[in-house]
Amino acid sequence: MQNFHRTIRLLYRGQSQIARQFRYGLIAFDASTIIYFIAIAALPATAVITVLNAILGLLIFLDFSARLWISTNRRRELTRIYTLADIIVVASLLLAPHFTESLVFLRVLRGLRLIHAYHLLRDLRRESLFFRLHEDAILAAVNLFVFIFVTTSLVFVIAFNKDAGPVSYIDALYFTVATLTTTGFGDITMTTPVGKLLSVFIMIVGVALFLQLARAIFQPSKIRYKCPKCGLNRHEPDAIHCKHCGEDLKIETEGSTLS
Repeated sequence: MQNFHRTIRLLYRGQSQIARQFRYGLIAFDASTIIYFIAIAALPATAVITVLNAILGLLIFLDFSARLWISTNRRRELTRIYTLADIIVVASLLLAPHFTESLVFLRVLRGLRLIHAYHLLRDLRRESLFFRLHEDAILAAVNLFVFIFVTTSLVFVIAFNKDAGPVSYIDALYFTVATLTTTGFGDITMTTPVGKLLSVFIMIVGVALFLQLARAIFQPSKIRYKCPKCGLNRHEPDAIHCKHCGEDLKIETEGSTLS
């Protein structure tokens, strides 16, 4: 059992090529589940969808259990937002889907795991120059993507007729984007108090996330690397000295290390 525990821990946290490929495979799985959840959000439950949901629920449960098993701080692991989202997702897929339809929109929160897993960030910073140069923009884009589709699904659950299927979901997406950008065409509106409060929430949070993405795109590209002396964590890609304190830097590059 100890050997098996060590093997699982090395797959999730190790530095070998197999471990990195395993983690990238998990990210591919996470991305596929997000696309699947978005695609079926407005579709009626069928036998095929029920079976697929059960399979996905089992796989997500196994991943969740493995991460919890190898965690050195299980209490902290259980309080992470994507861990809580996984618990809700597994419950909605396996335990009682007919009791949790109003919480289906939370499934899209799994998108936060696409980038925000610590070990994935470390892998990408080490292996991808593109990610190192555009890390802030990529993280901001993922945050905005998750926010748009979580709120779209929430708007769909609260305000639209589920029987209309994908058409209503597209209307919910249209309303969310129009509200987020403060365009406000007025052809689709929220009339209930809950709907109006949701619209305010979308405008406030959505605009902030959109501005964060715009700033990350247009600001000069810098690499995240913490100076060991002064702690400055943003530097030019070709920096060999910290511009704040002059400390030598060892920023990883494609095939070499500057020092």
